[in-house]
Amino acid sequence: MTNNYQMIRRAPTPEEYKALCAAVDWADYMNLEVAEASLQQSVFAVIAQLGEEIVGMGRIVGDGKIYFYIQDIAVVPEHQGKGVGSRIMDEIMEFLKENAPEKAFIGLFASQGRETFYRRYGLHNHDGMTGMFGVMHRREIK
Repeated sequence: MTNNYQMIRRAPTPEEYKALCAAVDWADYMNLEVAEASLQQSVFAVIAQLGEEIVGMGRIVGDGKIYFYIQDIAVVPEHQGKGVGSRIMDEIMEFLKENAPEKAFIGLFASQGRETFYRRYGLHNHDGMTGMFGVMHRREIK
């Protein structure tokens, strides 16, 4: 039941962001030294809170006009399976419906095995398009 979870439209603080990344085992894959600057550039962000505890987050990055990328959907493991991720995505989708112009590109990279979760929000693989990415490592894209 997600009734006790509060969705708050704001970015997590850098400390909250780092704690959530650690909780979902992302900390080793993120450059947390630049987290504060990155969070400030968010087009939209939402946190999930239970009492005083921040238990989830999600945000949109991009130019806010043509490109909107859904990023950092994370829920602390003890709170997963309780609808928190769905409520975070509901907030994100509401923002997009209210703010994304006609023909805006909405994208994300889904973790393996989570594709079905995002399909219910209208996000799909598309024929003729391949998602690709690289990670900067020692000044080279790998």
